[in-house]
Amino acid sequence: MSRRSGSPRGFRSLLEYIGSELDFETDFYNDAYLDRRITARIRRTDSDDYRAYERLLKRDGDEAEALMDSLSINVTGFFRNPEAWERLRDVLRELTTDNRTVRVWSAPCADGREPYSLAMLARDDAQIDERRLDILATDINPDILAEARAGVYETSQTTDIEAELEPLSDVSPYIDRDGDTFTVRDSIREMVSFEQHDLIRGDPQGEFDLMLCRNFLIYIDSSFKEPIFETISESLRSGGYLMIGMTETIPNQCRGTFESVDKQRRIYTRV
Repeated sequence: MSRRSGSPRGFRSLLEYIGSELDFETDFYNDAYLDRRITARIRRTDSDDYRAYERLLKRDGDEAEALMDSLSINVTGFFRNPEAWERLRDVLRELTTDNRTVRVWSAPCADGREPYSLAMLARDDAQIDERRLDILATDINPDILAEARAGVYETSQTTDIEAELEPLSDVSPYIDRDGDTFTVRDSIREMVSFEQHDLIRGDPQGEFDLMLCRNFLIYIDSSFKEPIFETISESLRSGGYLMIGMTETIPNQCRGTFESVDKQRRIYTRV
């Protein structure tokens, strides 16, 4: 817990309030992640500590909404970790050589930049048959899904969209740019279907050839990682590919289910 923000007891009380009154499953996430996001809101609102912030939440619906938005895991980017995407290019080339539909699942998809990256990579590579790709993108947050469907992104002090798109040979067939505003073209948006889904409590989503679950597990409490991987394994066909974040690992209990294809870039197959 942050010393600036108060006592461990105050932190636990705040988490209990968030769980019971704001219907957010704090138990799913590790305390370090929750504390970082909560402390940021405490500073933003000039609250003295956890208990003062809890009192603010009880009387200010707008701040409760702002906290829920902050706690949603929506850190993403186009072609995040470009070297991993170069390896994924080979996977897509292999998968689309067969005369069949290739099903891909991106979860959680946040604001859509990951599944759109997948669609643009497929269109940008002559050796990938993008006509065979069926891309599903899911997230638990309906508001972030609305942003993803719109496909409009702004360059800011913390987000350089132009730099994120550098792995593409030419962005103009896929993105319309107006100053600092980047809009995904309809031809790319139409390649992705967005749905609401809870990766922790939701059901498996059928047999996929490739699943991207990147930079999500680092925020999740270790006790919930095994059920997530059970959902993932039940959603992948035998021999299907899984890609996780560059700093993430497969839980020990699930390592018999996945075989490493590229350990450095965190690509596995289901065995």
